[in-house]
Amino acid sequence: MSHAVEVKGLYDCRDAWVKTLVDVAANDPRVVAVVNDSVGSSKLGAFQKAYPDRLINVGIAEQVMVGVGAGLANGGQVPFVSAAACFLTGRALEQVKADVAYANFNVKLVGQSSGVAYAELGPTHHSIEDFAWMRLLKTITTVVPADPWEVEQAIRWAAQHEGPVFIRLSRMPVPALDIPDRTFTPGKAQVAREGSDVTIIACGTITHLAIAAHDLLAAEGISARVLNMHTINPLDEAAIDAAAQTGAIVTAEEAHLRGGLGGAVAEYTAGHRPVPVERLGFDGFQPTGDLDHLFTRSGLTIEGIAAAAKRAMARKVGSGK
Repeated sequence: MSHAVEVKGLYDCRDAWVKTLVDVAANDPRVVAVVNDSVGSSKLGAFQKAYPDRLINVGIAEQVMVGVGAGLANGGQVPFVSAAACFLTGRALEQVKADVAYANFNVKLVGQSSGVAYAELGPTHHSIEDFAWMRLLKTITTVVPADPWEVEQAIRWAAQHEGPVFIRLSRMPVPALDIPDRTFTPGKAQVAREGSDVTIIACGTITHLAIAAHDLLAAEGISARVLNMHTINPLDEAAIDAAAQTGAIVTAEEAHLRGGLGGAVAEYTAGHRPVPVERLGFDGFQPTGDLDHLFTRSGLTIEGIAAAAKRAMARKVGSGK
């Protein structure tokens, strides 16, 4: 597969999510789970077994599900509302806006199988618009974990954080990232690799590809900085300022180009630190097809990210291009 590494050493982040949720629930009786007939796809079987009275299945009724979550939060519980990201953020967007974001209730929204993880099911099941929608709801902290370690950190943080959170998870297997001196602080990007010629800003399932692109570029004498921008809202503007100092930026995300991470970075740099920005992601509805095809056609491969870095560098001020 060109969009990932070999199968050995890959992890389903949903396993880390449920293991962590079971653990935090053991220490906090307020933690409950609310689902839309998605116990299986949310991998909440272990939670249901451990706490059968703390899992609420509303059936295929996503708007009701979010409303129930808001009601539970208003009653002092800490609800983790879990559903396929495409339905959680699309079908129930009004409730997410009014019942969670506007009310500023302590609801933890967990979007499962995000991006194009449901590749063969087509645009109705792709969730590539969610970044754009959630970025507008400023009260909701939006986190996109890149690997199992980050999933665990995000869930533990969300459980104790007072306020609404959206955590975007994928069913696509990813490797555990090798990031030195790693810490997780919402709103603060991680420097995954140092570099000075160009900065690659990635999130979620694309972060390991960006790190691999760094290695590919290094073999060609190009020094690429890699940022793991695990929080989309609030955005780490200081990290973008530092990225702009390399003179060129690439953004890469498993989301729509309009309004997502790339859009956010381009908005900020245009107003504060103008530099060339090459954006990689999906542009409009994607066809039905396997993951490899969808990633490759949009440049979301190791080679595609490296090529975008070279394009961005060629646009640098003084490059002569």
